[in-house]
Amino acid sequence: MTTSPFTVDVTPDRQGLIDCIKRKKTPQRVHFIELFLDDEVEAAVATTFGLADQLDPNDKFFAQKRHLAVQRFLGYDYVHCSVTDFEFPLKYLAAEDTADLRRRGGRQFIEEHDGPITNWQEFEAYPWPNPNAACLDAMRWYQENLPDDMCIIAWPCFGHLAELLSWLMGYETLCYALYDQRDLVRAISDRVIEISQVTLRQLLAFDRVELVWASDDMGFRSGTLISPADLREFVLPGHKLLAQMAHETHRPYLLHACGKLDDIMEDLIDDVGIDGKHSFEDTIEDVCDVKQSYGDRIALLGGIDVDFLCRADQQQIRTRVRDTLQKCMPGGGFCLGTGNTVANYIPLDNYLVMLDEGRRFDPS
Repeated sequence: MTTSPFTVDVTPDRQGLIDCIKRKKTPQRVHFIELFLDDEVEAAVATTFGLADQLDPNDKFFAQKRHLAVQRFLGYDYVHCSVTDFEFPLKYLAAEDTADLRRRGGRQFIEEHDGPITNWQEFEAYPWPNPNAACLDAMRWYQENLPDDMCIIAWPCFGHLAELLSWLMGYETLCYALYDQRDLVRAISDRVIEISQVTLRQLLAFDRVELVWASDDMGFRSGTLISPADLREFVLPGHKLLAQMAHETHRPYLLHACGKLDDIMEDLIDDVGIDGKHSFEDTIEDVCDVKQSYGDRIALLGGIDVDFLCRADQQQIRTRVRDTLQKCMPGGGFCLGTGNTVANYIPLDNYLVMLDEGRRFDPS
């Protein structure tokens, strides 16, 4: 086993994480959060630090055991889990992956021009996934085996409401359909929301699930991908229903949503009722600025820009992490992480330095 890259030990503290997200008080230490680590990153961490050496790759629950080992090693207070054997068939394009931790088969991208549903005939013929037939074995394993100091974040086979509209229709087709096939857009939206509700209801039956995290990119660098009015009609009501389900069972509802969302932030906070916002990009907004704007109303998650993590040296990363924590930690409501995800093109050492600096920070 390689020596740990961290200078300060961290013990998972699920209640501390939840209290931090609920903005109860300034936490005793920095809590970390990520939408996910690319599988290549998780595998590299496990291999580099010997975290899976005693695990059997043929074990049915090898992936869950490795994920748990990696999460604890890195200092997270939770594991991610959702249903499996559940997917929406989509159209993809592929390109070569040039990252150091490159992905076999290349990187996949959604076909933007037309998806599998562009008309009513394709809507009727589409093989909609049945959430009641999805597999919950991974969730059951965590329910029985997760250490008491960690929780499960229910994630992310639900809540892709805006994304699935564009993925299923193709973004270009969706834009035209919002003008001349709004009834079809409504039908797709209703079906996706219904499937998301059924899926989330199953996950909420597990008491080790203590946070709900939906993922739904709605914007780009300068605005929303479809109009705020259309988001209010076809997307935000679905998130409101999911947030209500989470709140009725006393779970915070977190939202990952990329893009400049100024035009719908008040809707997300006051109407939908999100408890935390994730995804921050320097070219759109600095998380420290958002702390001043919304930090007294919702938790802010992540915030260390991905492009910065790719290009900066380690001292620059440490300096930025300290500055961000000094500005965002007071009063709680901030968890340290990347601005998006731990992608396989972020240098692994840079990611680990971000975590190490967070471990070293004293909020008091």
